[in-house]
Amino acid sequence: MMSFSFNVVRGGISVVVMCIVCKSAVNSLPELSPQKYFSTLQAGKASLAYFYQADSPSTSAFLEELNKAVKPLQDYGISVAKVNCIKEEISRYCEKEKDLMKAYLFRGNILLREFPVDTLFDVNAIIAHVLFALLFNEVKYITTLKDLQKIEDALKGKANIAFSYVRAIGTPEHRAFMEAAFVYGNTYQFVLTTEIALLESIGLEDIEYAHLYFFHCKPVLDLTQQCRRTLMGQPLTTLNIYRFIKSMEAPLLTEVAEDPQQVSTIHLQLGLPLVFIVSQQATYEADRRTAEWVAWRLLGKAGVLLLLRDSLEVDIPQQANVVFKREEGMPVEFLVLHDVDLVISHVENNMDIEETGEDEDDDMEGPDMGIQDDEVAESVSRERKRQLPLELTLELTEETFNMTVMASDSIVLFYAGWQAVSMAFLHSYIDLAIKLKGASTMLLTRINCADWPDICNKQNVTEFPVVKMYKEGEDPVSYGGMLGTEDLLKFIQLNRISCPVNITSVQEAEEYLSGELYKDLISHSSVSVLGLFSPTMTTAKEDFTGAVKFLKGYVITGIYSEENVSILSNKYTATLPALLLARHKEGKVESIPLANTHMQEIVQIITNALLETFPEITVENLPTYLRLQKPLLILFSDGSINPLYQKAVLTVVKEKHLDSVIPCWLNLKNTPIGRRILQAYFDALPPLPVLVVVNLHSGGQVFAYPSDKAITEQNLLLWLQKLEAGLESHITILPAQEWKPPLPAYNFLRMMDAAASQHPTSKDPECMKETHVQENGKEQQEDKSAVRKEPSETSKIKDWDRSNVFKAEKSFRHDDKEL
Repeated sequence: MMSFSFNVVRGGISVVVMCIVCKSAVNSLPELSPQKYFSTLQAGKASLAYFYQADSPSTSAFLEELNKAVKPLQDYGISVAKVNCIKEEISRYCEKEKDLMKAYLFRGNILLREFPVDTLFDVNAIIAHVLFALLFNEVKYITTLKDLQKIEDALKGKANIAFSYVRAIGTPEHRAFMEAAFVYGNTYQFVLTTEIALLESIGLEDIEYAHLYFFHCKPVLDLTQQCRRTLMGQPLTTLNIYRFIKSMEAPLLTEVAEDPQQVSTIHLQLGLPLVFIVSQQATYEADRRTAEWVAWRLLGKAGVLLLLRDSLEVDIPQQANVVFKREEGMPVEFLVLHDVDLVISHVENNMDIEETGEDEDDDMEGPDMGIQDDEVAESVSRERKRQLPLELTLELTEETFNMTVMASDSIVLFYAGWQAVSMAFLHSYIDLAIKLKGASTMLLTRINCADWPDICNKQNVTEFPVVKMYKEGEDPVSYGGMLGTEDLLKFIQLNRISCPVNITSVQEAEEYLSGELYKDLISHSSVSVLGLFSPTMTTAKEDFTGAVKFLKGYVITGIYSEENVSILSNKYTATLPALLLARHKEGKVESIPLANTHMQEIVQIITNALLETFPEITVENLPTYLRLQKPLLILFSDGSINPLYQKAVLTVVKEKHLDSVIPCWLNLKNTPIGRRILQAYFDALPPLPVLVVVNLHSGGQVFAYPSDKAITEQNLLLWLQKLEAGLESHITILPAQEWKPPLPAYNFLRMMDAAASQHPTSKDPECMKETHVQENGKEQQEDKSAVRKEPSETSKIKDWDRSNVFKAEKSFRHDDKEL
């Protein structure tokens, strides 16, 4: 989407906190007048504002807590502002003293609820109260056992329940529970109580602290049967709730027939151990029943697997009936335990769960607990309250599809309402419609393939989401780029012109190369490609035309084949047939000969030519440069790059001394994860800027440029020569760690690779023209889906500034090594 930036916006809530502050108050919040603030409120947007009067007493303690809540609330899509009750403007929220000591919750301009400020006693209370009000219809607050039983009966066979007791509203445990409800509210029914008597009726003796239960109601089909309940054994912190809920989603019991040392499931990723119950064919049924019983007892504490001894290729001790794996990479333990209670005790005595208490919440910077390992599903969950202006796109049905795409040039989004990626991309698609409103002749449409599967099948849509462009007299073109608004906008804008553009005069060719001919498209394609051919070069022209068709929507391409083509070839020192590459940022034109060059070679030449000489590494372009299979020469900079350093690197590049590496730079302000990468290289963050060579594809060595040497052309060249001669020592070697799926059935990347192997190899272009196939001598009338490049893992990641190291490192992995 990868954002994929992909801004998370959570259901239209505005909170206005009316208090009195003095000049010494926290001033990190943007300051607005009442009129300006209320003019910024929009339906579907959220805002937290603090109203104050400059001559009023201080409420610095509240301001300090409110300031702590700024970042977490912004992560939920709730902006925060400070509003000055100036005398020139009249607002009813600034008039009375008693009203200034309240917090006001808005949806758009509609007031939803008032809170006395003394209830918002700290950052946890602020966030908990705001989310509780926001999720009022989703989180059921109950006071009696009868209420709980009624909800349980209603959800049997339908959904599971997350039920929690907290001591009071506004506590850290309440905040943690509400954040979980914010993320998982679409999946589970969340129920909350503060009544001790209700917890006592369930049978708990120890009720001095908060509890969380998971009610397994979805599998229950008999309404007279009670839902099985699993109690979370750890304190209610964000991390523990995350682990607990994710472990509830994992299979209860899994059968395996491989070396336990090599087995990995989601439990290990969550920091939970694995317990293997060893079975053999003669006692399989009894062993499975035992394993299921153990699995229920250890649910939320460990993963349980049934290990089939008869199918193993590795030997395990004959007497061992239990194998215990504490964490990834550690040797497994072979145990002889003949009692289920002994198995449970062994696990509980060896659990390595961080028993953090309430102090954890003091440093919380946002809803990281709620960020699922599938970040796309997480973003959809966050945005589920955002009201999209779907009316900006035309919804198609089986009856209207053909009529619409035949009557007008159309963009069609094929999506599935049940799929997370589709729903996340739908937000980007609507944002695109907003950008193009009134400025495009292309009709933006969408069709939900969950409702109309037949029409999607006829259009050869077998994966979601898919965007196709339909133009009269042309084959449909499938979009295969990044799933984000800007990339899709580029695709649409570049498809406004022919591919290639037929240039008919030398003057027009000069305007094309200078960027004047299509100056409104230069922002989408900084390079323009012009093919030069004499009129008799039929085969070469066909190869070029075929090649640039693959790049339609990706780059501006043109062709010149007039009798006077020699004027251009002489001016730009080009031997026909040739490519002219106009680099508009640099203001230069270079030529590349095309003699005896075939279609796929031309595609590769153009694709490589689009790469920057000294690029800034971003989430979007990183996979492109990694595919070149060369070491990376990375300059880490805390902001814009120093022009002297840039000049030094470009000079060495120009002299062809950097052909064996990819020179690039990383702006830590744009990509904050770079700090964690540097810490992995150096243990502690080194002074910036710092230059390193990272050999990802062969050995994983990392070499650091000497910190006492200035980055000059001469010093850089000497260092690189020493590297090539093997005279420099590496500072670290990146581990060849793998990111395994939790279970073999979840290995979606292997499935994608298998599917990709069935397609032609020329898959580099982002957009490929669809072709028709012959079957039984007749041409198929439906369009056949294009060979489509799978979006990279990094397309899902939009917000780099996360405190979760696990996801941050994962997004920069390649070839089983860290960047």
